[in-house]
Amino acid sequence: MAFDFDMIKAVYAGYASKIDAARKVVGKPLTLTEKILYAHLYEGNATAAYERGKTYVDFRPDRVAMQDATAQMALLQFMTAGKPKVAVPSTVHCDHLIQAKVGADADLITANNTNKEVYDFLASVSNKFGLGFWKAGAGIIHQVVIENYAFPGGMMIGTDSHTPNAGGLGMIAIGVGGADAVDVMAGMPWELKFPKLIGIKLTGKLSGWTSAKDVILKVAGILTVEGGTGYIVEYFGDGAESLSATGKGTICNMGAEIGATTSLFPFDFKMKAYLESTDRADVAAAAAEVSSYLKADDEVYADPKKYYDQLIEINLSELEPQINGPFSPDLAWPISKFAAAVKEKGWPAKLEVGLIGSCTNSSYEDMTRAASVADQAANKKLKAKSEFTITPGSEQVRFTAERDGVLSSFDKIGGVVLANACGPCIGQWARHGAEKGEKNSIITSFNRNFKSRADGNPNTHAFVASPEIVTALAIAGDLTFNPLTDTLLNEDGVAVKLDEPKGIELPMKGFAVEDAGFQAPAEDGSKVSVVVSETSDRLQLLAPFKSWEGSDIKGLKLLIKAKGKCTTDHISMAGPWLKYRGHLDNISNNMLIGAMNFANEKANTVKNQLTGEYSEVPKVQRAYKAAGIGSIVVGDANYGEGSSREHAAMEPRFLGVRAILVKSFARIHETNLKKQGMLALTFAVPADYDKVQEDDQIDIVGLTTFAPGVPLTVVLNHKDGSKDEIKVNHTYNQGQIEWFKAGSALNLIGKMA
Repeated sequence: MAFDFDMIKAVYAGYASKIDAARKVVGKPLTLTEKILYAHLYEGNATAAYERGKTYVDFRPDRVAMQDATAQMALLQFMTAGKPKVAVPSTVHCDHLIQAKVGADADLITANNTNKEVYDFLASVSNKFGLGFWKAGAGIIHQVVIENYAFPGGMMIGTDSHTPNAGGLGMIAIGVGGADAVDVMAGMPWELKFPKLIGIKLTGKLSGWTSAKDVILKVAGILTVEGGTGYIVEYFGDGAESLSATGKGTICNMGAEIGATTSLFPFDFKMKAYLESTDRADVAAAAAEVSSYLKADDEVYADPKKYYDQLIEINLSELEPQINGPFSPDLAWPISKFAAAVKEKGWPAKLEVGLIGSCTNSSYEDMTRAASVADQAANKKLKAKSEFTITPGSEQVRFTAERDGVLSSFDKIGGVVLANACGPCIGQWARHGAEKGEKNSIITSFNRNFKSRADGNPNTHAFVASPEIVTALAIAGDLTFNPLTDTLLNEDGVAVKLDEPKGIELPMKGFAVEDAGFQAPAEDGSKVSVVVSETSDRLQLLAPFKSWEGSDIKGLKLLIKAKGKCTTDHISMAGPWLKYRGHLDNISNNMLIGAMNFANEKANTVKNQLTGEYSEVPKVQRAYKAAGIGSIVVGDANYGEGSSREHAAMEPRFLGVRAILVKSFARIHETNLKKQGMLALTFAVPADYDKVQEDDQIDIVGLTTFAPGVPLTVVLNHKDGSKDEIKVNHTYNQGQIEWFKAGSALNLIGKMA
């Protein structure tokens, strides 16, 4: 039986009345996205239609999930909210703090020793406040969620940008910052601007080397990393029905790379089969009873252009395997053109490492498709010429794959199985030699390939493909190898060709596991103590941020004018910095150290206007803070792309940055800034970005009449005595303005507790 089945039954019990009420007020047939959103309104039955892309709406998600790196700050915030227990089912998953170095067993032992203080903290907070706790080694949050918690038509939020993985089971699952999670866990409404909709109609059927991963790699190439911002992506069509539930999950997971709020598929027989295989036949049966509400209305599918803001059609029968990269997940290349691109661009053709797994592609089906390539390679006397690593998505997947001989297939060609954790995908990879900074190429089945992300080396050219393509290229040791057409010389000097991969969607003997890694909370948490040492360098209790002073903000120093792509990895790096995710002061020492300074085109080198000297970004900002002077950060387009990590908002807030002014924001980061009491502003005229100078003193005018839809004025006081006044926009509604005035959203929650 599923976790929280009574909650799921209650959701379905109200589905028909809520969706029928919504259809009545909207006055037209509904998409699946609209059905789920209207069924989760905080107010109950809909009384008005909401305008896509404009209206802020309060929702009531069914559950919350947090990974260990983000859960620390989220739970530290929740502890200040004055609530005795979480209001909705919530879970913590220890997957980010395990460093990949040697292999699964040794790395897990090291992680448990190194992170004991943090794991004990998370376990005790979970025990006290009623959260389910998944210990280190249990698996990657998104794979564990789809195996245990996701259900068709549900709505959840998670403190990780790849929470949309649960869309593979027809759930609206949205990545958020920790402050949003606190709202929901405290029983308060969760706010979201009603999204626009992109419909993607899939026809045909995958075959050969092409997999579900190639669908989202293709979509990323079409929409780019910004194209999905403000949208929910809804897949449908005969081609969608042919994809496995975990294949659907892969597509939804990587939808984060196009900036989409989330992605999802309608309920179908593939989802039903997956639910039954993962011991949730009760959920499958309950979903089947309301199945007409777990897909768009028939009129929508008959004329989709009429109901979606954008429509894309992809014929799976014609889709080629894709390889995306380097340095950005939307640079898509069909495999037939990739070798030529490698040669033309001068990318290193020698492949150093192939890595498969991560939250994106670590299902049983993924493992078996890659293993089928490894098996035939071994039979044809081939071994991997590149280093080759495998990351199972969960202990359930790992245990089942080991039982069925899948993992031994990788061993035959020299593969190394890593712990059930994020590992190299998030920079938790002790890669030998990376510190040399040498130019090299790797290929992964992960979702992101930003510069320096995997191993800290900015010269590592990282490419993204399906697990089976990664396996084939690791065997070849050559990026220009095309397994669809090319041959390899085996140990006997004979030219051999790899056959098409064969996968198994669901294990024929069923899934199995001895210890899934779950710990239920105490029935009565009131007697549980949570202790944080004042001398800890890993954990730090939070103090409230100061409220707004009630006037315009003047005399701000320009901290940095960031040039080009500035992701959350640039703003708050992961990798070795993950150890400080529960200590705001310590982790603030990585603030913006990866951002490129426009003035000198260097990273982590900015001018201290108090001394005239150049120094590291955090040091300069700490000098301003010590002097009681505020600052401002200026950025380019899609600022804050990438992870949901709210540290990228909390660090500048903590160190005294008052505003972020950019050409445009990624959705999650903009919300995180608002939650922490920051000013998130955009140039009304993007070209005004060029007017900002290194020595500017900057004023923000109009705050005493701060109101929704009313632009503010920024005055750039230049060193030569001249000035520019520019108009800046914002997307604050009245409630979000109150967050700003109070100093943070959490400050308001504390007042109401």
